Parts: sequence; structure tokens; C-alpha cells
Amino acid sequence: MKRATFITWEQLRVGALIVVGLLILTVAVVQLGNAANLFSSRYELIAFLGSANGLRVGGQVTIAGQIAGTVTSIDFLPPDGDTTRNLIVKVEIDERLKPQVRADSKGKLRTLGLLGDKVFDISVGTPRYQVLEEGDTIAIGSSMDYEAVIAQASGAVDDMVQLTRDLRDISGGIVRGEGTVGQLVTNRALYDELTGTLSRANTMMARLQNPNGSVGKMLDDPELYYNMNRMLASVDTLVKQLNSPDGTLGKLLRDDSLYTNLKGITANADSLVRQLHSGNGTAARMLKDQQLYDQLVKTLTDLNAILEDVRKDPSKYTKGMIKVF
Repeated sequence: MKRATFITWEQLRVGALIVVGLLILTVAVVQLGNAANLFSSRYELIAFLGSANGLRVGGQVTIAGQIAGTVTSIDFLPPDGDTTRNLIVKVEIDERLKPQVRADSKGKLRTLGLLGDKVFDISVGTPRYQVLEEGDTIAIGSSMDYEAVIAQASGAVDDMVQLTRDLRDISGGIVRGEGTVGQLVTNRALYDELTGTLSRANTMMARLQNPNGSVGKMLDDPELYYNMNRMLASVDTLVKQLNSPDGTLGKLLRDDSLYTNLKGITANADSLVRQLHSGNGTAARMLKDQQLYDQLVKTLTDLNAILEDVRKDPSKYTKGMIKVF
């Protein structure tokens, strides 16, 4: 029996669905290719890195944060003394963005978010520098090391944990009544003593504010203020009088005549003392000559004896001095 050659409606509907699916897939592939610049013309640039942690082949290349290409290869260089050039990274960039990448552009590793994938980001160059061509090397700029940041954050977290423990120990000591603060919190007797002290302080303040007391008068009565002003005015007048050049104190403060005279007297006294010590006069010999001193003492002693004898028997010395005619 010969089979029917016509297409049924069910078959046509399945075929239409397949065609529509293929069209949708084709549009999606084209859109994704345009979004990732898969179908655009590209050129290759080279970068040398010391480390490419997190960067992978096929990873994104961005210019000023916008998708511009992909990483095509990451290879090791032969070991040498330059640790900043351990890897050679090749990237492909959309040919249309070629004017944006110039000799002063810098490449660096950047993270998408805090914990996202790594991308190779290129800064936009300035017009005074030439455009980088196929196979040129792009300079590397400094990038933030998120591992170091995370390590520092981990240290900060440890410090916070330690601080929390210290605060817990302090609060526990306060609750247990340790230290002054703990006693204030837990000791009722200390609280009562503090309350009594404050009460007595309030009483003292009330007495000090009494307008009939000495302190109260100092606070409220302006008479003391006026008296102090008058006293200061009197002191100012006295100071002015002392500074007057016509008064005795003023002359003592300003006139150097007294100083000059005292200086001259001191010089003369010094000269006299030197002459007494070094001269040959009577005074100097009296100071130095022991024999002269002894003779003067003997003479004075004899004279005192004669005077004493005269007082006892004056007629002995006056006989014959008085004549009667």
C-alpha cells in the first residue's frame, strides 16, 4: 500500500517551532557576540606581570571599566632577577577602541566587586602620546592588593574580638563589685555615703549662698568691689609718686649720684685699708709693729698709775707750785 505524501498540520507545527527556535538561537548568539565583541576586528597587545592571581585565559579586558576584549594567553617567562616580569600576558582588544589605548596608558589587575573575578583594566591615554599598535607592550600600573587588604581587615577583626573580650572582662568585674566602679554599682553602703556627701555639699553651698555671710556678701555685695577699686587706685597713685623723678625714692630709682658717691667712698675706704696694711705710718706700724704696741701699752699703764697716785695724794705733786706773798 502506497504511503501518503502530504504533510500533516502536526508536522508543520513542529517544523515551525524548530525554525523559530533556530532563529531565536541565532539572534541570541549574535547579540551575545556583539555584547562580548566576538565578531569585531581585534588587535593584540602584550603585558608583563609579576603575578596574575585570579586572572584567567578568556577573562575580560576593559578600558576605563568598559568591556573591550579578552585575555588570550598567560605564560611563564624564563626565571631571572626581575621578579616584576614573571608572566607574559597577551590580550586582544576591539579595533574600534584602538585610539583610546596610547603609550601613556597603564594596565592593572582589577576585581569586579570585592570578591569577584579579576579583569585586566587599561586606562585611557592622552592625545599627545602615540597609539599602541599590534604587538606593542602596554605599561603596568600599581594595583590594589586585595589579599593585603583582607589580611589587614582580618587583623582588625582580631583586634575587635580582643576588645570585646576586654570589655566583657571589665563589665564582669563591675558586676562582681571589683574596683571603684564595681563598688559604686554593687555596694549600697558606698552609695549611701556618696549620697550623704552630696547632701552635705548641698548644705554647704546653701550656707555659702547666704547673703548675710562673708562669702555671700563677697558674691552679692558690691561694696567690696568698690573698696578694691579704690585700693587699686591708691596703689596706682603711690606707684606714680614713686616713679616721680622729684621725690627721694624717685631719685634713688633714677639718679645715679648716690651710687657714684657710694662707689667713691668704697674706693677711698679700700685705698685706706691698703695703706694701713702696706704703709709705714703710725697707724700701719700700730697694726704691724708689736714692739710699738707694747710700748704704748706700757706708757698707758704708767700714766694710769700716775693719775691714780695724783688722785690719792695731790699735794705730793703740787707742793711748791703755790706761793704765798
